[in-house]
Amino acid sequence: MKAISFTVFLSAVALFLFGCVHNAEERQLQEFVTAHTAKVEPLSDEANLAYWDASTTGKSEYYDKLSRLQIRIRRIHSDPQEYAFLKDAKECGKVKDAGLARQLDKLYYGYLQNQIEPGLLERIVDADTKVQEKYNNFRGTVEGKKVTNSEVYAILTTERDVRKRELAWKASKQVGEAIIDDLLQLVKLRNQAARKLGFDNYHTLSIVTGEQSRKELDRIFDELGELTGEPFARLKEELDRILADGYGIAPADLMPWHYHDPFFQRTPLVYDRDLDLYYKGKDVKELSQEYYAGVGLPVDDILARSDLYDRQNKYPHAFSHDLDRKGDVRILCNLQNTERWMETILHELGHAVYSKYHDPDEPWLLREPAHSFTTEAIAMFFGRLSRNAAWMQEMLDLSDKERTEIEQVSEKYLRFGQVLFARWAMVMYNFEKQLYADPDQDLNNLWWDLVEKYQLIKRPPGPADAGWASKLHFTTAPCYYHNYMLGELLASQLHHHIVHDVFKLDSDNNLSYVGNKALGDYLRQEVLGPGARYHWNDMIERATGEPLRPKYFVEQFVE
Repeated sequence: MKAISFTVFLSAVALFLFGCVHNAEERQLQEFVTAHTAKVEPLSDEANLAYWDASTTGKSEYYDKLSRLQIRIRRIHSDPQEYAFLKDAKECGKVKDAGLARQLDKLYYGYLQNQIEPGLLERIVDADTKVQEKYNNFRGTVEGKKVTNSEVYAILTTERDVRKRELAWKASKQVGEAIIDDLLQLVKLRNQAARKLGFDNYHTLSIVTGEQSRKELDRIFDELGELTGEPFARLKEELDRILADGYGIAPADLMPWHYHDPFFQRTPLVYDRDLDLYYKGKDVKELSQEYYAGVGLPVDDILARSDLYDRQNKYPHAFSHDLDRKGDVRILCNLQNTERWMETILHELGHAVYSKYHDPDEPWLLREPAHSFTTEAIAMFFGRLSRNAAWMQEMLDLSDKERTEIEQVSEKYLRFGQVLFARWAMVMYNFEKQLYADPDQDLNNLWWDLVEKYQLIKRPPGPADAGWASKLHFTTAPCYYHNYMLGELLASQLHHHIVHDVFKLDSDNNLSYVGNKALGDYLRQEVLGPGARYHWNDMIERATGEPLRPKYFVEQFVE
C-alpha cells in the first residue's frame, strides 16, 4: 500500500512540474487502475458476501465483518496522495481513451467522497452498520406479539377491522423510534465529513459524486409536481370515496392506516377487482422464471442462489445483490403469491439481469450499471408487468372474460400507481434534502407537512413521532430515493422506444412483452451489456436516440 501510494505521489509531482505529456498520463492511469483493482476487487467480493450473510441471518458477526471490510475499502479510497493523482489526471484533460476516462471518473468521485480523516471515517462506518443491524433485526409488535413486515402488509391489504389496521400500521413504524437517535447521529457524521470536503451537507455531496445536478433534480421534481398535482387529487378523491364507503366512514375521517401501504406509496387494490385473486394458487417465483426465459434473459442461476422466503432474523424487504461482477448475482425476497410480490420479484430480477448480462470483457470498474437509476429503470420496466392485463392473461392462462375484467381496473391501477409514486418520491426527495440541511429541526412535523402537501394524507392525532425513520432507505440508501423517480422516467422512455423503434408498433395496445426475445436482445445490446462504459445520459441517448426526458412518463401516465 505504501509503495503504491509513494509511486503515485511521485507521478503527481512529475505532472505538476513538467505538465501533461501525451500518453504518459494514460499509461500512468492504467497502471494505477490495475493496482487499485487488485487491491479493491477481493475486498469488495468479501464485503458483498458478508452483507449477504448478514442480511440472510441477522447475525452480529457478519455485520461486524462487513463493517471491518467497508472501513478497509474506504480507507483505500481516502488516500490523499492517490486522490491528488486522480484529480491531476482528470484536470489535465489528456486522458483521451474513452474507457480509461470513464474509469477515471468512477475513481475520482469514489475517492472524492472518501477524503475523510481515518477516525471520522471509522465512526461513520461503525454508526452505519449499527443502524442497519438494529433495523434489520427489529420486529414491531401488535398487542405484545411480534409481527413481520409481510404480516403487516397482509393486514393492511385485507383486514376490515380498523383497530387491527391501526395497530399494524403503528407496528410498522416502531422501528423508527428504535433507531432515530443512532440515525440522526449518523446524519450528523455524514454532514461533518461532507463539510470537510467543501460541500454544504452530505445530500449535496451525494448528488455531485453521483454525477448529477441538484439544480436539475429540483427542476425535474418541480415540473412533475405541477403536472401531477391535479390528476393526483382527482384520483385520490375517487379512492377516498371507495375506501370510506368500505369502512363506513366519511372520506374526511380517513387516516394513514386506512390505506394499503404503510407509506401510501402503492395503490390500494380496491377498484372492483382485487388483482391478488389472480395470483392466488400461483407460484410467483416460477412465473418470473418462465417470463424472463421467454424474453431471452434466463434467470435460473440467479434464483438458484437466491433467498426467497420469509423467516426470523432475515432482512424483511427485498434487494438484488451482485457479489463479484463475474456472474454471482442473487436476489433476496420474502415471497407470497400476491400481486405485490409478483411485482417485487419481477423488479428485483430486473436489477439482477442488469448485473448478470454486462459485458464480461469490460474492466472491473465498468462492470456495473451506468448509474443506480438506470438499473432502477430496468427493474421498474419489468415490475410494471404484474398489473398488465395482456401480460397477466398470457402468464396466468386467463380467459378473455377475465382479461376484460382486469383491463377495467388495470389501466387505473397503473396510472394511479405511477402518479402516486411520483407524489411519494417528492416527499422523500424534499424531506431528505431538509434532513441533511438541518438535522436538528422538528423533523417529525416536517415529515407530516410534506405528506399532507404531496400525498394529501391526514396526520394521525397526537404528537408526531419518528415513524418516518422506519423507511429503510434512510438507513441503507441515503440520498438515493430521487433515483427511483428518474428510473420511472427512463422506464417510460425505454418502453416508448421499444414499442415504436424496436417492435415497430403504432401503439402499446395489447402489448404483453411475453415470449419476445427481441426485447432481451435489445436490452442486452444497448443497456445491460455496456454496463458503465458510458456516462448515464450518453448511454440513454445511444439506447433511445435522445437524452433522459420526463415527457414519456407524462404521456404514458399523466396526460
